[in-house]
Amino acid sequence: MEPTTVKLTEYSHGAGCGCKIAPDVLSRILAGEPSEKMRAAFPELLVGHHSRDDAAAVELPDGQVILSTTDFFMPVVDDPYDFGRIAATNAISDIYAMGGKPLVAVAILGWPVNVLDPAIANLVIRGGRDACSALGFALAGGHSIDAPEPIFGLAVTGIVPPLNLKLNSAAKAGDCLLLTKPVGIGIHTTAEKQRHLQAVHAGLATEFMCQANTIGTKLSEISAVHALTDVTGFGLAGHLLEVCDGAGLDATLNVSRIPELPALDDYIAKGCVPGGTERNHAAYGTALPELTHREKAILCDPQTSGGLLIAVAETALHEVQAMLHDDGLPQEVIGTLSTRSGATSRITLSSA
Repeated sequence: MEPTTVKLTEYSHGAGCGCKIAPDVLSRILAGEPSEKMRAAFPELLVGHHSRDDAAAVELPDGQVILSTTDFFMPVVDDPYDFGRIAATNAISDIYAMGGKPLVAVAILGWPVNVLDPAIANLVIRGGRDACSALGFALAGGHSIDAPEPIFGLAVTGIVPPLNLKLNSAAKAGDCLLLTKPVGIGIHTTAEKQRHLQAVHAGLATEFMCQANTIGTKLSEISAVHALTDVTGFGLAGHLLEVCDGAGLDATLNVSRIPELPALDDYIAKGCVPGGTERNHAAYGTALPELTHREKAILCDPQTSGGLLIAVAETALHEVQAMLHDDGLPQEVIGTLSTRSGATSRITLSSA
C-alpha cells in the first residue's frame, strides 16, 4: 500500500481525542487513591491527577517547576503526516495549558505492522518531529509496539516559573471565559469520514488542529489569568466543568458567542455528530440544563487539539483580548464563572 493513498481512519474504531475514556468512567478508574496521602509522601509534587489539570507538576530544589504530560490517540485524519502533526500538537498543548514551555518529547507509537506499511508510520513520526521542531525543541526518541490499530502521541516535558503555573483550582468567581479556537472539530472530522464534508472546508479542521497553543506561555505571565485548560475529548462543557469542579464554581455560557467552525448546522442535520458527543453528555449531562440537539452537538463535541479555555479577571480582560488579537485568535467573552450555588458545579446557558 502506497503511503500517499492510505486512509488511516479506516483502520481505527475511534478518532483523535474522541478516543478518550468518558469522564465518569475515568473517575471510577482513578477512584480510591487519597490525594492527601500522595502529597504527604511526595511534597515536591505540586499537581497530580486529582485536580484534573493538564499536566503533572514537580518542584525542583532550585524552585523551578517541571511539567510532565502524555497524550496519544488513533487517527483523526487520513493523511499520515498530518496525523503525526496533529497528535504531537495536541500533546504539547498540555504544557502550554499549564503556562509552561516544552523542553523535550518522546514518541508513543502503536502500529499494525502486518497491515500497514512501516513507511506510513515513518510519515507519522516525521509529522510529529516537524511539529516539535517548529516549536523549538526535539522529539528525542520514544517507544513502539505492534498494535491492532495505529496509535501515535507524545510524552512531553516542560518547565514553568512557579508564579506562572496555572491550575484549574485557581479560577475565581467573576472571571470571564474566552476560547482561543473554534469548536466543531469532531463534527467536521466526522463529516469528512462520512464523505459529507464540503470541498471548501477540506483541510480546515486540520489547520486548526495543527495550530499550537503557544499563547498559553504568554498568558501565564498575567497574574489575573487565573486558570487555563485546553479543550479536547470531553468537549467544551466537559473541560469547563473540570475547571468549575476544581475551583468550586458554577459557570454561565453564552452559546451564541462561542466561536464555531463553519456550516455546523448543515453537518449536524446530516448526522455528522461523533459518538463521543453522546458519551460525553451521558457522563456529565446532569450538570447541564436541558439542551437542544444543536446545543448538545456543540457543547459536548469531542475536540482534538482544541483551543485554550481562559479564565481571567475582568480587570485584565482588555489586556488578554489585545494579546489574542495580536495572535489572530478569537477575543469574544463566551461566559463567566460564579460562586457555586449547590453541592456540585453546574453550567447554565444565557443568550444575553
